[in-house]
Amino acid sequence: MNLQQTAIAQAVTTGLEDLQQFSKDEVLLGYQKRWIADDSPLKIAQKSRRTGLTWAEAADACLCAGTARSEGGTNHFYVGSNKEMAREFIEAVAMWAGAFDRAAGEIQEEVLQDEDKDILTFVVYFASGFKVQALSSNPSNLRGMQGNVTIDEAAFHERLAEVLKAALALTMWGAKVRIISTHNGIDNLFNQLIQDSLAGRKRYSVHTITLDDACAEGLYKRICQITRKEWTQEAEDEWKAGLLKDTATEEDALEEYYCVPKSGSGVYIKRSLVERAMVSDRSIPILRWTAPKDFELQSEDSRVVDVQEWCEVVLQPELDKLNPLYRHVFGEDFARKGDLSVFTPMAIRPDLTKRTPFVVELVNAPYDTQRQILFYILERLPRFTGAAFDATGNGGYLAEAARLRWGADMIDCVMLNLPWYREWMPKLKAEFEDDNLEIPRHEDVQSDVSKIQMKQGVPQIEKGSGKGADGQQRHGDFAVSLVMAVRASWLEGGAIDFTPLPGKGGLYGTADDDDDDLPRYDSGAW
Repeated sequence: MNLQQTAIAQAVTTGLEDLQQFSKDEVLLGYQKRWIADDSPLKIAQKSRRTGLTWAEAADACLCAGTARSEGGTNHFYVGSNKEMAREFIEAVAMWAGAFDRAAGEIQEEVLQDEDKDILTFVVYFASGFKVQALSSNPSNLRGMQGNVTIDEAAFHERLAEVLKAALALTMWGAKVRIISTHNGIDNLFNQLIQDSLAGRKRYSVHTITLDDACAEGLYKRICQITRKEWTQEAEDEWKAGLLKDTATEEDALEEYYCVPKSGSGVYIKRSLVERAMVSDRSIPILRWTAPKDFELQSEDSRVVDVQEWCEVVLQPELDKLNPLYRHVFGEDFARKGDLSVFTPMAIRPDLTKRTPFVVELVNAPYDTQRQILFYILERLPRFTGAAFDATGNGGYLAEAARLRWGADMIDCVMLNLPWYREWMPKLKAEFEDDNLEIPRHEDVQSDVSKIQMKQGVPQIEKGSGKGADGQQRHGDFAVSLVMAVRASWLEGGAIDFTPLPGKGGLYGTADDDDDDLPRYDSGAW
């Protein structure tokens, strides 16, 4: 795989439904419009180099400072990492003032008295009485100020934590903080802020703008428009390939253009965290159903009866133990042959801690059998409010069946890809770090979670299958089902009480008393 292919494979791109077509008559591109439209008190952008986001931020700063106080106007302070960035930002603000026909003065240079020296700053004053001022990266410069703050190329600030501390103090009176940067290593505070925000620990709104995202909404077309070159797809591809090729290393290319911080490798969730979440008394059973040889060749009625018997004998006692007052959700990882299909229900207590009351593993189970067991569980979960399914490939069958039964508000059909992993793996990790999870104590559970690896900055399931303690092939199956259950816990569907109609036989009928040709099963924890 060449450099460009690797970069594209690792890219985290904007959803297709959010993309805006390029128009030569529009001044701003789609991702620039979304950034300005996001009025969150705190927002953060991880971006490719030279995508014009700071230029769009200058437009927003101009609008804020050029608006009367009664309409929400305010000062705006820009904190870059060097003097050249400060001057460039203020020049962009002045340009936007002219474009918006906002009454503003010329760019002025002012001297700000610091603790031990005088610092030159750049400022534009508006008729509204507000200003846009570019300050140095010294945190003390923000003391006594009031207004919105933009911290640009934040990952390259030597004292980012102190600058952010000073900026956040302004939010007490309604100011807003915007953080913009390319990445500068996985351990950088900028990346930690993003990961904590994705995990739900911090309330920053996160925007991701890769080179591919920007080009999909017209970045290179805009470059051609400005430089008066004819745009072709071939020229754009060649231009991108040149950018990537010119970087010193592949890691540099991914970091500079695809929002992948460098030096990311190894196990994502520490073994000590996983073991801390494992219930010591082994009260969480792992229930396995393995298809007998030639099971799919049996008649449909015979298969249904056999599986129904297993559900009643093995699953029902565990379902009966569930607390009817707790909300329950469900996560699933699908496999037909080879790896396991894993069903992970999850109980959510009033204090929001989460427990997997049992786990179901299916080996070589036919599609209809998986559907039968799935519905048996979901129809009996107390206060069932949502489920997330691995809908990638053949997994779409179960996901679609569940969505048709319970509706789109309660069933999330997930296409596993890098954007999804990037959003939800941090939330799973946060559950472990905050001691919110209780999971089965078993070496295969530990092994599955350890399959979540940091690959070039994105936590994802390691490629390649392995074997469990019993020799069964598996591929991080429990880990996927667990993160799906965590995803389901964020769904806002309403609990549904379901009472099945009585019937004879059929898909959910009872087994005949004299039918002793049953598939093998484990009746409890391994």
